[in-house]
Amino acid sequence: MRIGVPKEIKVHEYRVGLVPASVRELVSHGHEVFIQRDAAERLGISDDDYRRAGATILPDAAEVFATGDLIVKVKEPLAVERAMLRQGQTLFTYLHLAPDPAQAKELMASGVTAIAYETVTSPRGGLPLLSPMSEVAGRMSIQAGAHCLEMEQGGRGMLLGGSAGVSAANVVVIGGGVAGVNAVRMAIGLEAAVTCIDVNIERLYALDQQFGASLNTIFSTRQSIEDYVLQADLVVGAVLVPGAAAPKLITADLVKAMKRGSVIVDISIDQGGFSETSHATTHANPSYVEHGVVHYCVANMPGAVARTSTFALNNATLPFVLALANKGTLPALRADPHLLAGLNVYEGKITYPAVAAALGLPYLDPARAIAA
Repeated sequence: MRIGVPKEIKVHEYRVGLVPASVRELVSHGHEVFIQRDAAERLGISDDDYRRAGATILPDAAEVFATGDLIVKVKEPLAVERAMLRQGQTLFTYLHLAPDPAQAKELMASGVTAIAYETVTSPRGGLPLLSPMSEVAGRMSIQAGAHCLEMEQGGRGMLLGGSAGVSAANVVVIGGGVAGVNAVRMAIGLEAAVTCIDVNIERLYALDQQFGASLNTIFSTRQSIEDYVLQADLVVGAVLVPGAAAPKLITADLVKAMKRGSVIVDISIDQGGFSETSHATTHANPSYVEHGVVHYCVANMPGAVARTSTFALNNATLPFVLALANKGTLPALRADPHLLAGLNVYEGKITYPAVAAALGLPYLDPARAIAA
């Protein structure tokens, strides 16, 4: 199979779909890999590194999209990239279609087979291609939140861990999944006073067993969210409904009532955000102040630590890329129900139920679609 890897063009996005070790693995299986020139230069990976692994370097994205049968990316294709997709091609990347009707409709119109990293599942019921980036984003959320609490960023001027004789900041993490637990771990490590709110009582029990008296665990209700958010200095939104738009757990009225200079870090922004006042930002301009509250809503947080993120993501995606290349897209999807769960768009139809529901579009069962 001919596999194309374009350079990412989202603002301050330096990750890359395949690293040289992944390229070498694919080439050893008889596949051809085409990398856009300077695709990973900012990561310290040169075109010569890719050539030594067996890749062919192409001068621009247009040639990569024209050459590749399977396009492997990191972030969702932007409009200029979507215009280069074609019928019969397979796209494998993060898509986050639920809050992005324009992307969904253009992917449908292109005829591409679009498989989303974020909805591929594992035999244990996890999301193996989302987890590495959720881990990074969760850890980064506390770094970003601590920075936003500084006076010059509009924050309250608080140190997360406080100081001798001065109380620590109150950190509230909403969501106890992979991103949430990593945020909790980092906040506890910085000696903040940490609360985690989740709707899954079994998850809260596991977190209580893991962190003990260092963590306050609270069952999620509208009342508990309101009570703890109003006390918080830093709120981290780490809620996830796979493939669907994030639930709006924080209303604009609640934000208005929060402490002036407090901070919201919205990890859920890729899926539309968990606060009514959240809108996506970039690493170039990562935060804004609304109703006196600093909002950090960067839609590609792991891109800030692109080298770590790229290698972590490749470790997870390579087995699936190999399956798609070795078997072909449809046979690979038929052979693996977990990869099939990643199918979001096929022959102009939405094939993931939560995406179809969020966009108000017809849903086509993926198993029935590929069986035909």
